[in-house]
Amino acid sequence: MDLAAQLRIAERVCEDAERLFLDGLGAGPSQWKGSGDFATDVDVAIEEVLRERLEDLSGIPVYGEEQGGTLASEAVWVVDPIDGTANYSVQNPLCAILISLLVDGEPVLGLTSFPTLSRRLAAYEGSPLFVNGEPATRLPSGEGRSGQVGFSSVASQQSSSFPSLVRQGLLGDLTGTFLRPRITGSVGVDLGFCAQGIFSGAVSFSPHVWDNAAGIVLNRAAGSLITDTRGEPWTLHSEGCVVGSPEAHEAIMTTIRSVLKA
Repeated sequence: MDLAAQLRIAERVCEDAERLFLDGLGAGPSQWKGSGDFATDVDVAIEEVLRERLEDLSGIPVYGEEQGGTLASEAVWVVDPIDGTANYSVQNPLCAILISLLVDGEPVLGLTSFPTLSRRLAAYEGSPLFVNGEPATRLPSGEGRSGQVGFSSVASQQSSSFPSLVRQGLLGDLTGTFLRPRITGSVGVDLGFCAQGIFSGAVSFSPHVWDNAAGIVLNRAAGSLITDTRGEPWTLHSEGCVVGSPEAHEAIMTTIRSVLKA
C-alpha cells in the first residue's frame, strides 16, 4: 500500500472536516453517552464527512467513534471527529480531529489536526513526523530541563483498572519527579504534544482505538518510547498507553508501579 498517497487523501478530507470543526466551535451537547460524556451535532456531521469521503477516495472502510463500523477488515480508517468534545463545547482550543489507518490490526498512518491552533500533525510507517506538511524535529527533553506530562483525565469508574483514586495518587506522585502534570481533557492533544516534544511524556488511560492509534503513529515517527500502562508493548487491544522520551517514560512507569503497589 502506498501510505504517502493515503496520507494525501487523509489530508484532503481533513480540510473539509476542519472547516466544519471551526464553524461549529462551541456547539452544545446533543447526545448523552453516559455521565459527563456527550457528543454534539458537529461530532456526527464531521464523522459523516470523514466516512463518506475517505471511503470514496480510498475504497477503505471507516470505523468511527460515533457511528461504529468494523475493525475486522484488512485495512480500515479509524476516526474520532472531535477528541476533547467537552473542551470543544466551551471553545477550549485543546481539542482535535484524529484519523488513523490500520492495516492487519496495526496503525500505520496517523493524522492529528488541531484546527483551533492551525496545526496538523501527520506521519506514516517509515516517515518522519510532519507538522503542517514539513518534517519536524522533536524538541529536546530530559531531567536537565523542566518537563511536562500530559494526563488527559482524572475521573474514572471504580471498575476501571485505573479508578479515580489511583489516578489522583499517580497525579500527585508525578509532581515529585522532574515532570509537571498537565490535565488537558484530550488524549489526542497529549499524544500529539508529546510527539512534538512540547510534553516530555503522556499517559492515556483510554481503551479506545480511536483515541490512541493516530498518536501512536506520530510518536513512533518522533522516536518516543511507547508501551501500554503496564510497560508491555502497546497493541490495538491495550488499555491506554505511555509515551515519551526515555527519561520521561521511565519516570512515568516508575511512578505507576509505585502507586499500583501502594
